[in-house]
Amino acid sequence: MNENTVVDIRGVDIFQQDFLVLKNVHLNVSKGDFFYIIGKTGSGKSSLLKTLYADLPLDKGEAYVVGYDLHGIKSKEIPFLRRKLGIVFQEFQLLQDRNIEENLFFVMRATGWKDKKAMKAKAMEVLGKVGLQNKGYKMPHQVSGGEQQRLGIARALINDPILILADEPTGNLDPQSSEGILELLLEISKNDCAVLMATHDYSLFQKFPAKTFVCENGHLVEGNKGAAAKEE
Repeated sequence: MNENTVVDIRGVDIFQQDFLVLKNVHLNVSKGDFFYIIGKTGSGKSSLLKTLYADLPLDKGEAYVVGYDLHGIKSKEIPFLRRKLGIVFQEFQLLQDRNIEENLFFVMRATGWKDKKAMKAKAMEVLGKVGLQNKGYKMPHQVSGGEQQRLGIARALINDPILILADEPTGNLDPQSSEGILELLLEISKNDCAVLMATHDYSLFQKFPAKTFVCENGHLVEGNKGAAAKEE
């Protein structure tokens, strides 16, 4: 792996419990790459991302993610792996009992931040990046779904990740909000942060084309937006 490589997986089999989801996966991702991972529901998109952040164990093949060898990674190493990643979910997974800023502080404290002044400055920085700089005092239910997902992205940016894994980040959003989230993720990738986005929203990658991988028939294959659209 060279210094620009953030994901290097070769010959990996991906399982959900005892069920083989994807076989013989090869994927190489460098800093600043933006890739779509597409496919029908149940085709393995989420399982692939879960393997990359060590939520699913790796038993066969070679896999290096942000410098960590996933084959036999120790449980105590997984939190440090994840600090180099930003993970964005379809379900926003926000803490509804605290405001936007406190949602960020919760993540900071969980990942070792202690200096309150530094925490405040970082919160303002990431909220500014996602267009929520004036809404830190609001509760999650007081902002739109698109803004809640922007908060999810701000949360993912807290520890300056070099890879963002976005699992159906627009799945619960209207088309206009979805486009805004995608434009934000594309902008983030221009700053040397790689983005892998799992989606089945074909309208998005038709409007915002990028390199695409398709989960189909138990394999991950390189595709293009035209061929992929025919699969659905």
